Amino acid sequence: MPIYEFKCLKCENFFEILVMNKNETVEMKCPQCGAEDFERVLSTTRHSINAGAGTKQGVTSQTRNCSSGSCTTYTIPGPNG
Repeated sequence: MPIYEFKCLKCENFFEILVMNKNETVEMKCPQCGAEDFERVLSTTRHSINAGAGTKQGVTSQTRNCSSGSCTTYTIPGPNG
């Protein structure tokens, strides 16, 4: 069940659309102003696990300058591989 996040280009409202299954018809308009002109945005995520004592928990981030302005790398806890 993906949740898609959008930004209305008319009123700049951010909203989500939950898709229950791929064959479902979903109303695609801004819930605030009713406009059908919007763009999909990357959603922020938050992930944490219950780690053992003395271990780092949750997501960490590192921000640095890059050619497009600033870039952020997120480290999500869990198995590496």
